[in-house]
Amino acid sequence: MEPSPNARTVQSYEEIAVAYAEETSGGGAFTEPLTRLAEAVPAGHVLDVGSGPGWDADELEEAGLTVRRTDVTQAFIDLQRARGKDVDRLDVIDDDLGGPYDAVVALRVLQHIEPKDLPTVLSKVAGALRPGGRFLVSTPRFAGTGWEVGDSGRTYYRAPRTEDEFIEALHASGLAPEWAEHSPEDDGWLVLMAQTAAER
Repeated sequence: MEPSPNARTVQSYEEIAVAYAEETSGGGAFTEPLTRLAEAVPAGHVLDVGSGPGWDADELEEAGLTVRRTDVTQAFIDLQRARGKDVDRLDVIDDDLGGPYDAVVALRVLQHIEPKDLPTVLSKVAGALRPGGRFLVSTPRFAGTGWEVGDSGRTYYRAPRTEDEFIEALHASGLAPEWAEHSPEDDGWLVLMAQTAAER
């Protein structure tokens, strides 16, 4: 049986995790949005979906938040555990997200989710948040789906959405965008923070 796009993408990350961690070491790509999240939920409990090497989680912890680090790629989990971090294996498509959390973070993750699975994933995120909780997310904002071939030669499934499409999907799941901006290093990405209703 042909592996799913998600499974093929995860396998690609298994094979290049060390190189990816080295290329992104030091973090910093999303420092401003992460700082704004920390200000919105001071001393909060955060679920980090797709933590990868864990650089974003490091920044959140330095800001005083408690972070549940998760990833579906075992190689990333092993990398973080090797530097003394607690990490859970979590498949955002198939697994329960737990909670409730004050915030959920998914940076450079949801572009790998097939369109048919996105409504379920966003609904799970909304359901895992406390009333008034925040969701910090990034996604490519251009249209079209398909396979990306990285510098390593590995393939990754990408399902970008237009900005309007993504915001519509958030509203449908019960998440209201609070602010949105283009990432500083690449204007093809949208970084957005959404909020659940204060009462539900």
